[in-house]
Amino acid sequence: MTLASPSAIARRLSTRIVRRASAVFSTVSVANDPACNNARAHQHQHPQPQPQRRRAHLATHAIARLARPAHAAALLFACTALVCAAPAQARKKAEHPSVNVTTVLPPVVMAGLQRAHVPLSSISVVVEKVGDRTPILALNAGKPMMPASTMKLVTTYAGLSLLGPDYRWRTTAYSEGELDANGILHGNLYIQGTGDPKLVPEELIDLVQKIHKAGIVGIDGAIVLDKRFFDPSTRDLPAFDDDASAPYNVGPDPLLYAFKSLSFTLTPSADGSVSIDVLPALAQLQIDNQLRATGGPCRGDLGALNPSVTPAPNGSVTASFSGNYPVRCGDRTINIATLDHSAFFAGGFLALWKQTGGTFNGVTREGPVPVSARLVATHMGPPLADVVHDINKFSNNTMARNLFLTIGAVASKPPATPEKSINTIDAFLQRSALPTEYLSLENGSGLSRDEHITALSLADLLQAANSSPVAQVFVDSLPIVGVDGTMRHRLTNEPVNGNAHIKTGTLRDVRAIAGYVASADGNSYVVVSLINDPRAEAARAAHDSLLEWVYQGAQAAVAEPVVERVSEPRSKPRKNPKRSGNH
Repeated sequence: MTLASPSAIARRLSTRIVRRASAVFSTVSVANDPACNNARAHQHQHPQPQPQRRRAHLATHAIARLARPAHAAALLFACTALVCAAPAQARKKAEHPSVNVTTVLPPVVMAGLQRAHVPLSSISVVVEKVGDRTPILALNAGKPMMPASTMKLVTTYAGLSLLGPDYRWRTTAYSEGELDANGILHGNLYIQGTGDPKLVPEELIDLVQKIHKAGIVGIDGAIVLDKRFFDPSTRDLPAFDDDASAPYNVGPDPLLYAFKSLSFTLTPSADGSVSIDVLPALAQLQIDNQLRATGGPCRGDLGALNPSVTPAPNGSVTASFSGNYPVRCGDRTINIATLDHSAFFAGGFLALWKQTGGTFNGVTREGPVPVSARLVATHMGPPLADVVHDINKFSNNTMARNLFLTIGAVASKPPATPEKSINTIDAFLQRSALPTEYLSLENGSGLSRDEHITALSLADLLQAANSSPVAQVFVDSLPIVGVDGTMRHRLTNEPVNGNAHIKTGTLRDVRAIAGYVASADGNSYVVVSLINDPRAEAARAAHDSLLEWVYQGAQAAVAEPVVERVSEPRSKPRKNPKRSGNH
């Protein structure tokens, strides 16, 4: 096993570990999901032609700064009983969605839905000019839908607005006992976490080095983890689906480290050996490598090469690999969530501690920092603006869930609970005159069957975010179509490439898009569309066609109306109901 040095970790992780999360933390419940595959490849971004990059830059500024006076849009369809055509305040007071929905979906979008066999009742759409909340196009706009990862827009906008883009999480070390002349602490070292979503090796090494600079080189006592910032009920939750080792299923934690996931990189050699590199390093991890590099073509299912990870009674963990690995397959990276949060953090901390010359002969456990403990060092995490960038660009569920809980803990004092966060976000949206009647939050990431929102509410939020003090940070965090994040491989050969910032959402039966399009005619638009249907995966082309249609000039291209009668929801959804049990 090859363990990277702290300096090598810092260099590699800055371009790898969070981006690796985009492949494994997206709101996907099937391994072969297209959105997941798109994100997996984002590490190798294709250079865009300079004009496209310039348009992407201009689109950001046009969207974030545009503030057109409200004016009556020329609607090309009848607005009988259409809630979405009312002013924003009237929409907020609406008691239920419209039953009779008039749609002017463009033919290219209709064709995509028909090819996928997705009925109009399974899709909601809102298109508005930025600065004018009168929809140009609306279908099922007031119908509560599962948004998948587009729910992260609610969490990140609320987080930026309530905490501020410069908010930083603290991870702090305290000591209790005597420090001798040789730098040995005869007592306990305490590590207190506050939910830093991006506590990866190049961040944690800063805390380790500061502890050394405080004179501590050895610990003759315990390492005690203080995790009181989050309520115990928020930790070690059941997985969203039956794939507990999938990194997208990792739950929140006050001492979340490297997303509680290991990345194994397999590299076959012509001499018959296969080297295994692992990130991050864990002190208790051992590798049993029985892989053999072989000749012949690269074909078949390489999933059989995934390791079995087995904890031992003595605290060690063994990752066992076996089988034949064709040299022609080249390097392959396997991502696996393993262990509990405390064991994972302790192993990561001790690996860095020992790599930097530290010694430790005690045990690790959880517990509170005593009042008598002395402050040793504090690590300040990256600013919230950077965290939101990673959450939205790469659809990182675990980071979003930590941010979600942090919002409630800061507003209502720790320990964090989902109820505190739900109430805080509800209150913020209501103060912002944004409707919350059909908003149901659970964990703030969209990795849930119980989270719902309407397309109209998402459009209202996007309009509000665009005119807010955090507009630039928020818009910049969204994936640019054809350029980066989860939109990197979509519409790469279409004119909209580089001219839209779009957050995606994916579950097994959900496809969603929400964001901004800077059109060819100089206008900027808010675009939201949610598909909830067993055949949603096949309807991605309809969403791509919608984005291209908006880019080409939505208002001028509106088609003749087609009337579709849609059933009203059977019962009014509860507002942010309290839930227990599985996601």
